Amino acid sequence: MQEVKNVFDVLKERGFVAQATDEVELKEYLSRSVTCYIGFDPTADSLHIGSLVPIMALAQMQRHGHRPIVLVGGGTGMVGDPSGKTEMRQILTLEEVEKNVAALKKQLSRYLDFGEGKAVMVNNADWLLDLRYIEFLRDIGRHFSVNRMLAAESYKLRLETGLNFIEFNYMLLQAYDYYYLSNRFGCMLQMGGNDQWGNIVAGIELIRRKTGKSANAITFPLITTASGAKMGKTAAGAIWLSSDKTSPYEFYQYWVNTDDRDVVRFLKLYTFLPLEEIEAVEGMQGQELNACKTILAYEATALTHGEENALAAHDAAIRIFGRRDLSPGLLPSSSIPRKPGDAGDGIPTTFVERGRLESGVPAFELFVETGLCDSRSAARRLIQQGGAYVNSERVTDFDMPVGLGHLTEEGILLKAGKKKVHRIRF
Repeated sequence: MQEVKNVFDVLKERGFVAQATDEVELKEYLSRSVTCYIGFDPTADSLHIGSLVPIMALAQMQRHGHRPIVLVGGGTGMVGDPSGKTEMRQILTLEEVEKNVAALKKQLSRYLDFGEGKAVMVNNADWLLDLRYIEFLRDIGRHFSVNRMLAAESYKLRLETGLNFIEFNYMLLQAYDYYYLSNRFGCMLQMGGNDQWGNIVAGIELIRRKTGKSANAITFPLITTASGAKMGKTAAGAIWLSSDKTSPYEFYQYWVNTDDRDVVRFLKLYTFLPLEEIEAVEGMQGQELNACKTILAYEATALTHGEENALAAHDAAIRIFGRRDLSPGLLPSSSIPRKPGDAGDGIPTTFVERGRLESGVPAFELFVETGLCDSRSAARRLIQQGGAYVNSERVTDFDMPVGLGHLTEEGILLKAGKKKVHRIRF
């Protein structure tokens, strides 16, 4: 019988752990079913790819029999976390925060089971907004050293540009969250980004001072691509988890275009495929590695947008760019079906009046209108350099008329280089 791994070992092997409190004590704590939590900032109505590491960490915890708490910061979101910021965040109204909280609850339900007795979602506005200020200072504030707070990296950075009193309170509020959840749910493990280490340790210290109990922490590394870019940031902007902001097709294409050097690392972090299968990818090159990127893209998209949308995006990519053969036995646990579904494929689409297409629209205008190029001069350069295509035909003249004669069952497909595609329909 195969031994069940401690989830801390799984998280370390998959690359989730940057820092942790005493590992022996932590593994002992995780040897039984326990409760853990991560906080999410409701500054927008969707999370983006940068939030996938904490989300996947909670999902790993749940798969190993633990109970995750998702804390949505409806209260702290009205203050703003100074961590990693060089200037103060915009202060949201209560109505804006509540709207974003509702959207995030729905979004996170795709990754975690919030059924009875399973994952729990809480909003810290429920306990922070009713705090009495003088009582809070007396009962909580007295346990904090201003000197130690100012030594935290999150505050050091902001001291250079100006740290206001609202932000200075953030560490106390997050520490109080941990203390509250330890009392309410018996939660003695907080996880978060590595920039949250100081805030989490402040919560551990508060719990120790108030209760005499020992709490734990795990932080995640800042994930960057092999090129050094921040995860989820592209020239077109952030890659969102909401299909309204980033279509399933665009989401899928982001993963397909993963740098060769990142494939193994991303398979470990962003899928649930077994480690022994992922490790077999080490050393692969060429078509085999491209096939692994397809599997990565499918698995990540299926988790975020569902299998039907993932398959539709997979099928659309095949129709546009051609099939990547999957070698027999390559990552056999991957769940890519062999037949396409009939969901919308999510290819970015612009509708043009039929009359314009009957007359023919200069190619460079369409490349600008669809956002494939930022300006007419950029479109001209792309065409001159041979990187612009209409369907599979290379555009040789910047004002080549694109019209109904180019129409296929797919519409008219404009391509900028090998990776960017946009569809024209009327």
